[in-house]
Amino acid sequence: MSLLQIVAELWQSFGVTLQIFLVTLILSLPLGLLVSFGRMSGNPLLRYPVSAYISVMRGTPLMLQLIVVYFGPYYLFGISFGPAYRMTAVFIAFAVNYAAYFAEIFRSGIQSMPKGQYEAARLLGYSRSQTFFYIILPQVIKRILPSITNEVITLVKDTAFAFTLSVMEMFTKAKALAAGQTSILPLFVAGAFYYIFNYAVAYLFAYGEKKLDYYQ
Repeated sequence: MSLLQIVAELWQSFGVTLQIFLVTLILSLPLGLLVSFGRMSGNPLLRYPVSAYISVMRGTPLMLQLIVVYFGPYYLFGISFGPAYRMTAVFIAFAVNYAAYFAEIFRSGIQSMPKGQYEAARLLGYSRSQTFFYIILPQVIKRILPSITNEVITLVKDTAFAFTLSVMEMFTKAKALAAGQTSILPLFVAGAFYYIFNYAVAYLFAYGEKKLDYYQ
């Protein structure tokens, strides 16, 4: 198989990788923000379960979480969704895993804001929600963007774990081609795909960070 044929084969599977990446971001970022509110809640009935969720998600392998999400309904409740559930299980496992990481990033950013800003906003007549979304959140996003960028780059590479549920994303396809052709070239091509994609993601986030730089 020629290099161009390998690139064409991997390009088709790259669509699955991209789909996992985008769906995970769309779901996990807002979910992470909500989880961070629970983590900072003054109500222990909410704070402790949320803290336990974050601890479990960050302390156990993503591969194990994929297996639990896919096989759990059957072994716990006797419910079988069939092979069509595989992609949905990948989305769910990735979203809840990355939401835990994003939640801690959001929490650290929110708690780093000076309390004087909340007091000043209250004196100016802002409600709590207006204060957060108009004053606090834009500053938090600027502060946490480098950490978010690192997690997003990790997410690009972690999409390869979808092979756990036999989802044919790009790296799984590359391994199949390498085994079939008895050549390591498909793996190098897949590595090039990941590098280019990560470079583009890092560039976009760096551009956004510059746009949010109030001091330039």
